[in-house]
Amino acid sequence: MKYDLLKNVVNLLEEFETENVLGKKYPNDIEGFKKWINANDENINNEPYWEGKENGRSAESVINTLIVHMNRYAKSYSKSAIFGSDFSTQEDFIYLINLKAFGEMTKMDLIKKNVHEKPAGMQIINRLISQGWVNQTASEIDKRSKVLKINDKGLKVLENQMDEIRKATKIVTGDLTHNEKMELIGLLNKLNDFHQSIYEKNIEPRNLLNEVLKDKKA
Repeated sequence: MKYDLLKNVVNLLEEFETENVLGKKYPNDIEGFKKWINANDENINNEPYWEGKENGRSAESVINTLIVHMNRYAKSYSKSAIFGSDFSTQEDFIYLINLKAFGEMTKMDLIKKNVHEKPAGMQIINRLISQGWVNQTASEIDKRSKVLKINDKGLKVLENQMDEIRKATKIVTGDLTHNEKMELIGLLNKLNDFHQSIYEKNIEPRNLLNEVLKDKKA
């Protein structure tokens, strides 16, 4: 029985160290550990129910599933928003929106901003060019790179569809209150920052999981 208690304490210490490496919220000492325990006790009392929780389904599993589902819901609304327009996919207008919002940029910068792999991103860019919605010129910094800029035709086709796009965007956030939206933005930004740093390393798919887990343990 005493050994079981010791194992549980060791497991808690491992969780504390893992979370503290990522978040660095608490001092790495006994006082920090006590504060972490108290915070977790409060969080446990406020934990929501999720399907399969009683059978040991993890919070990580639920989060992954819900993110996938939200992406699919958003895509269905986007399809409705561009129905009957000249847009082929939601990525087409998202790329245009980025060019409008952030100004001209290289092809690779635009692809990275949308977290795409190069082949998929180039297909979208080629569609935009063939539609005559963006202009491409040689970069003054690197003549090997092409700089993209949304033109008047692109601005017009985007503006013609913006009312429907705004409707889709509004529906995606559902019935969240303003405070809930602000809280969600904070959490999603934190997740995005974590994954963006990994994405920018351009790790080969076969090594990706092991490399990320290795960095987390370091």
